[in-house]
Amino acid sequence: MEMNISLGPNQKITARWDGFEVTTDQPASQGGERSAPSPFELFLVSLATCTSYYVLNFCRAREIPTDDVKVVQRLIMSEDGKQEKAIEMEIILPPEFPQKYEKAVVRAANMCHVKKAILNPPEMTLSARRA
Repeated sequence: MEMNISLGPNQKITARWDGFEVTTDQPASQGGERSAPSPFELFLVSLATCTSYYVLNFCRAREIPTDDVKVVQRLIMSEDGKQEKAIEMEIILPPEFPQKYEKAVVRAANMCHVKKAILNPPEMTLSARRA
């Protein structure tokens, strides 16, 4: 997969790949317009939606209704608010969710590919070249 990134006006950045386009921006305090999520917010969204995908597939495979199943993610910051300390995720299960599957749905959610890439990161390289 190859992504092409365009540097836009102010703090906007746009990534294009496989027919998709995603734009990020920064808050006004960092020179942006807050017209789109920041790259870090997209990272958090990626982690939450990946986890939720595994919850959804777990439930569907067992014909468990998902209407009232929720996933909540919280970013815990340091006391001074300058450093991310933790990311907490919680699967909210409705009362009728089968108790025998409570631990199993957490195990399934932990299969999230984004989480695995964080815990066992791929090698990343960066270089520059002239066009």
